[in-house]
Amino acid sequence: MTSLYSDFLLRALRDSDTNFSLQWKFNSALRHSSYILRLGMDGDGEELTAQETALYDRQIRVWGADAQRRLSKAHVLVYGIKGTISEFCKNIVLAGVGSLTLIDDRFVTEEVLSSNFLIPPDENVYGGKTIAQLCCDSLKDFNPMVRVFVEKGDLSSFEVEFFSKFDVVVVSCCSRSAKKLANDKCRKASKRVAFYTIDCRDSSGEIFVDLQDYKYSKKKMEETIECHLKYPSFEDALSVPWRALHRRMSKLYFAMRVIEKFEEAEGRSAGDVSEADLSDVLKLKKELCTAQSLNESHVPDTLLERLVADTAEFPPVCAVIGGILGQEVIKAISGKGDPIKNFFYFDASDGKGVIEDISDSNAGK
Repeated sequence: MTSLYSDFLLRALRDSDTNFSLQWKFNSALRHSSYILRLGMDGDGEELTAQETALYDRQIRVWGADAQRRLSKAHVLVYGIKGTISEFCKNIVLAGVGSLTLIDDRFVTEEVLSSNFLIPPDENVYGGKTIAQLCCDSLKDFNPMVRVFVEKGDLSSFEVEFFSKFDVVVVSCCSRSAKKLANDKCRKASKRVAFYTIDCRDSSGEIFVDLQDYKYSKKKMEETIECHLKYPSFEDALSVPWRALHRRMSKLYFAMRVIEKFEEAEGRSAGDVSEADLSDVLKLKKELCTAQSLNESHVPDTLLERLVADTAEFPPVCAVIGGILGQEVIKAISGKGDPIKNFFYFDASDGKGVIEDISDSNAGK
């Protein structure tokens, strides 16, 4: 069923424009060092330091000390850094994640500069450095208490053992097959690894979530309820027949699948489409709709034209989707609050955020 995120979207967009002053926070830590020297926690008994307690005081009041402790121990991997991912990285670094590892071996282009605020617009600074290296330098300045690292390599080249080192894996700027492969390796890891994909094109975006077998708690009235969700893999979710999906299914879901299929069939990199490809994309849409027994009206030509004509990210949309992804990752790490299951869509043309639960058990509902 469909759920709107309108209130949260407004908060995410507003919060993304806030200029956090770490210097003020560190000064506050010194002023309040006598407030709490050590904060005892449940679980493995690890504690937050007085500096962490004072620095993250406001968010501890929101989601609790245990959630902050879990966040400060978490290791996050990000592959592919564009505007939306840069917003996400900023959010979790400011929130106090334990460590963040970045992978993006590409070099800076004009398109990258247009949406990635982590990269200084100065050739003397970014000359010879990869996108991951430049973003790493900037993120370290956002919060010196967070460890930020850079790895090199193609997503498909990393083995299961590599993914096992992380609690959360977020991938972007890669093909459909690469997403499937990375998700499969995360599922084979020695522990549960939360997996996310994110794709933003022009003024629209998509988030996919796989938390596998996930248990969490939420508050209802005055009591805390324990909940349990089972997520399908990326491959299993995409294998659900289109005709089995409910009638009010987000049109963005179908449009994204058509473009992914086109890029894969043509051997293109993610996002490597243009207006010149529109006629071939529309032809593929017709073929897919016929094969899936889906009325072509569910994938409007005007929507595909918009997504193909301008694949560059729209910075305000990056802020919204990056904010939502940051909040979802914090939920997954802390085990508190209802997570997205399992697709989220946002389109600035109508300002709506929509959750779609796509799995065999929910087909046709």
